[in-house]
Amino acid sequence: MIGIVIPAHNEAEHIGATLAAVTQAATHPALNCEPVRVMVVLDSCDDATGAIVETYGAAHDVTTLPLSVRNVGMARAAGASRMMEDGARWLAFTDADTIVSPDWLVKQLAQEADAVCGSIGIDDWSAHGAHSEFIRDHFARTYTDADGHRHIHGANLGVSAEAYRRVGGFRPLACSEDVALVEALQAAGARIAWSAAPRVSTSARRNARARGGFGDTLMAVIAAGMSAVDAPMTGGNGPLMSA
Repeated sequence: MIGIVIPAHNEAEHIGATLAAVTQAATHPALNCEPVRVMVVLDSCDDATGAIVETYGAAHDVTTLPLSVRNVGMARAAGASRMMEDGARWLAFTDADTIVSPDWLVKQLAQEADAVCGSIGIDDWSAHGAHSEFIRDHFARTYTDADGHRHIHGANLGVSAEAYRRVGGFRPLACSEDVALVEALQAAGARIAWSAAPRVSTSARRNARARGGFGDTLMAVIAAGMSAVDAPMTGGNGPLMSA
């Protein structure tokens, strides 16, 4: 069984499209009918996110796990634990403002690795208004969307249950929990694929959910203005950019 875990905090605007995409990926013919379960971890939601997921889930076998921790590391870990309890051999993670491709899971598994770090794309930069062209061009110049990249995104991450257990899973971090997991996997000698094959498109929104993550990175580049034109798109971990 494959488990997809999606942490969500007040994601009513995006969660419907995210679920439509992951449930399509879960039924790809190349998975050979292997069961895929989808779980949305509802972390401190006080908008319509839960209601949207429950309505959608009733028809598409999407489950929810409510938490009140306001911590993405704990949310991902809780979802992963529940999936492994149910027998998941592979854990796939994305975010509630992200659209995965129909062959997302297929491309992750095709890497035959212990973990797969995928890259991201952004289709709509309009949230940044007058700065949209600047930040789009900066991203295009400084982000490596190709095999061999060294970016880390919770929005496009897969790991075998065995490797995940071996390193103790996600740490209870409010930011960069994905980076910490991959660094632990590297230290343990895991086979990691840095691949651009599993495709996702994520949002470039201004109201970031995780302080210090991808959204804050974009805002920091804009705040730096033209002096940042040649600065690489990184988070707080050098080229290991978290989102």
